[in-house]
Amino acid sequence: MVTKANEVSCPVKKSLLLGVLLGCLSVVSNAQDLPINTDRLNALKITVSKVEKTPIEGIYAAVTNQGLLYVSADGNYLFAGNLFDIRSNAPVNLTDQGMAELRQQQLKNVEDQMVVYKADNEKYHVTIFTDPTCPYCKKLHKAMPEYLAEGITVRYLAFPRGGMRTKGAYQLRQIWCSDDPRQTFNAIEQHENVDVDVDCDAPVAEHYQLGQVIGVTGTPAIILPNGQMIPGYQTAAQLADLLKQQSQSAMQYAE
Repeated sequence: MVTKANEVSCPVKKSLLLGVLLGCLSVVSNAQDLPINTDRLNALKITVSKVEKTPIEGIYAAVTNQGLLYVSADGNYLFAGNLFDIRSNAPVNLTDQGMAELRQQQLKNVEDQMVVYKADNEKYHVTIFTDPTCPYCKKLHKAMPEYLAEGITVRYLAFPRGGMRTKGAYQLRQIWCSDDPRQTFNAIEQHENVDVDVDCDAPVAEHYQLGQVIGVTGTPAIILPNGQMIPGYQTAAQLADLLKQQSQSAMQYAE
């Protein structure tokens, strides 16, 4: 059973829980081609990068610099939340499905920026948004040998939950600027002094914005291979069970 997120995660300050339905139509990315009026969004400093139709006439799913939002075509209405298809006996959360696809797509773009702890007998991999100042992130990292023993490769991305002007952001820059990110990560988690020049092109801000876009609201945020996000700490055994169930479900679906 997955433990409740609010008991095992460190929340983001002043964050919004954002959701979106990604439709099956092609993405519109050029500002002049956007099918929605963005004047009011721009006034709110919300920049739209991609737009897709939803099954609801006149409502669009927008990828923005503040996350994923629903917007009316005239730009007068803006909201976030889950959209369900209730035409069958078992309601389907279309937003969750769309978000999972979006996470998979977006994570592919930053695979070369991850700090990876690879399991020798790799069976699964997970991507984790982390902050060294988060107690549950520390707990997870301390148990790294247990995850690796379960065959789980851990791929880290940076997510300073308090923003870019925090101790967490600075420590994350130290990690990503280091010649040996894993060694520096371990040293920081063990409260050792780290002397690393942070004047480098570290992708911490990029990871932070990415996390906001794909719905990260606290750390650790664990992304499974199918794009499902587990908000909060999971033991190695819990995570291995979850990954096994997901793998079996995928195999059954393929059949």
